[in-house]
Amino acid sequence: MLNALDRYSPHALAALRIVTALIFMEHGTQKLFGFPAVSERGMPALLSLSGVGGIMQFVGGILILFGVLTRPVAFLLSGQMAVAYWMFHAPDSLYPVLNGGDTPILYCFVFLLFVFTGPGAWSVDGLTAGRGTQRLA
Repeated sequence: MLNALDRYSPHALAALRIVTALIFMEHGTQKLFGFPAVSERGMPALLSLSGVGGIMQFVGGILILFGVLTRPVAFLLSGQMAVAYWMFHAPDSLYPVLNGGDTPILYCFVFLLFVFTGPGAWSVDGLTAGRGTQRLA
C-alpha cells in the first residue's frame, strides 16, 4: 500500500523545493531590501560577506524555486549554509538548539538532497531535460 505513494515522490520533492526556496529567499530579501523587516544587525554592505550571502540567498532561491540549474545551485547553497553554520553559529556552541543553527543545518541538507535527487516535478530543468538528451527514469 505504501508503495502506491511512490508515484507522488516527484511532486512531493517539488513541493519541498518550492517551499524551501520561498522561505530561503526571505533571508536574502531581508539582507538586500530590508523586507519583510530589517534584521537586528541592520542592512549589510552589498559586497560584505553578509551582502554576498544575501545575493546568493535571493538569486539562488529564485533559481531553486523555478527549478533552474537545480543541482549546481543547490550544491553552492548547501555549501553556503555549511559555511554559515561553522562561521556564525558553531563558535557560540556546538549544539544547534543553543546556537540558533538549526535552520542553516536543515537548509544545508535539504539543498544537498536536491543535488542528488534533482528538482522533482514542475521545474524548468524537467521541461528542458527532454530536449536533445535522454531523460533518466
